[in-house]
Amino acid sequence: SSLLCKAGRTSTSFPLMRVCVCEWINNVRAGSFASQGNHIKASSKLVAFNTEQAGGGMLGLSSVQPGSDGQRAVTQISCHSDLVTDMDFSPFDESLLATCSVDETVKLWRLCDLAQEQSSSPELTLRPGQGRLELVLFHPTSSGLLAVGATKSAQIWDTNCQELTG
Repeated sequence: SSLLCKAGRTSTSFPLMRVCVCEWINNVRAGSFASQGNHIKASSKLVAFNTEQAGGGMLGLSSVQPGSDGQRAVTQISCHSDLVTDMDFSPFDESLLATCSVDETVKLWRLCDLAQEQSSSPELTLRPGQGRLELVLFHPTSSGLLAVGATKSAQIWDTNCQELTG
């Protein structure tokens, strides 16, 4: 079957996708957090999510596809000294994850296959100096631009030269 969408005079037919949820990832404490940002993001290979840990700053990582044993790998990384308020995968590099935090830093993480140990050091740490950071977002068409939102301001960073651009 298909779904018919009408916009003005034209109509487009899209195949109806059937999604079967056969399993859930269990035993992960995701908790509830007080921030405006995303608490879960996915690339084509990984899902990143906030986990409930004392002091915050922890992210859980899970593979999208199950391994050869039928299980999904799940690991945690300590990436900030306080609550991670938002995260975003680069649209140009699915292993590059940006995180921002109450600790007033933005960090870029190069994530590897979950069978390998994740680095405990970010590739880049930015300190905008605007207080608690709430939002981080990669530009969808420009590979090095990263938008950062603080309580009362927004900034654009060019991660290629590690400088504020506006």
